[in-house]
Amino acid sequence: MQNEVVSREEWLEARRVLLAKEKEATRLRDSVNVARLALPWVKVDKDYVFETPEGRRSLADLFDGRSQLLIYHFMLGPDWDAGCPGCSFLSDHVDGALPHLNHHDVTWVAASRAPLDKIAAYKSRMGWKFPWVSSFGSDFNFDYHVSFSPEDLAKDNVFYNFTPMLPADANDELPGLSAFYRNDKGEVFHTYSSYARGPEELIGTLMILDRAPKGRNEDSTMNFVRRHDEYDEAAKTPSCCH
Repeated sequence: MQNEVVSREEWLEARRVLLAKEKEATRLRDSVNVARLALPWVKVDKDYVFETPEGRRSLADLFDGRSQLLIYHFMLGPDWDAGCPGCSFLSDHVDGALPHLNHHDVTWVAASRAPLDKIAAYKSRMGWKFPWVSSFGSDFNFDYHVSFSPEDLAKDNVFYNFTPMLPADANDELPGLSAFYRNDKGEVFHTYSSYARGPEELIGTLMILDRAPKGRNEDSTMNFVRRHDEYDEAAKTPSCCH
């Protein structure tokens, strides 16, 4: 099936109509960015401790000398055999951005509840370089509403993406992105979090596909995504990020 085929003049007229909508979307994105930067902050008073290849580190330590920290809540639970395909898809886009982020006073870190050896094995399999720490044994994932205990999932609902969610629609691990600021006094503030499809714009491949003739060509959100070393397999399992 293909779209209607028209003359160049008719195409140009339709393209200009779309251009107006694209410009409107750009202005809306700019407005959302301004509102995001204007959000109030919350001081982080709890002492979170993470396991890293360099030893145990606090949340403040993860800034690595910079004032801004982005933590990607990567879905890899303590008993998982591999990372979420959707989280892996997003993470494939990170390493190339690291020099630009670091030189703009931003540190990127992934965090998962899996133990450090399991994280290291999967990171090596994927060939990634970005920092990745274990939050196992801390309340961090639970406090930022990306991990849920069996007791949580037995309740009427869980809190995810700032909204009550039915446990049947949840999981023990879910994706998200959280931002933090550290001032000159060493105080840490939580400035922003985004969940579900919120971090989608970080996935450059999706932005490219949106401009291809067939778009994302998906039956459900990212159901075509595989880990990058699995595309030669015939797996039909959809992404767990939705």
